[in-house]
Formats: sequence, C-alpha cells, structure tokens
Amino acid sequence: MSPTDDVWRKRFGIFALLRISGLLLFLLGMGIVFSDLVRPGGALGLGMVVIGCGLIEALLGPVLLRQHWEKADRR
Repeated sequence: MSPTDDVWRKRFGIFALLRISGLLLFLLGMGIVFSDLVRPGGALGLGMVVIGCGLIEALLGPVLLRQHWEKADRR
C-alpha cells in the first residue's frame, strides 16, 4: 500500500462520517419537530434549525472539504 492510498482511505472515511453525521442531525431535527423530545407536541422552530444544519452539513460539507483538499494537494 502506498502513502497515497493511505491518504485517500482517510479522506474517504472523513467524507463518509461527514455525510452520516449530517444525516443523523437531519433525523434528530425531524424527531424534534414531530415528537416529544424537547416539549410536548414538538418544537417546530428548533427542529427546523437542526434540520437546516443537518442538510447543510450533509450537502455542502463534502463540497467544501473537497475544495480544501484540492488546494492542499496543489501545495
């Protein structure tokens, strides 16, 4: 295994964890909105904020991370 393979293996793991954590944050937000996790009847405002953060993390995080890695590889 070359050093390049090790770098890409680590990057893939980080990429996957970022996507999974964004999904879990999104699901937590759904739970906050539609269940009694925070208060009886759900908490729409808080849940929507958590859902938005989860979506941003899951969708934009990998794009920003890829851009960062491309800049680092050019150096």
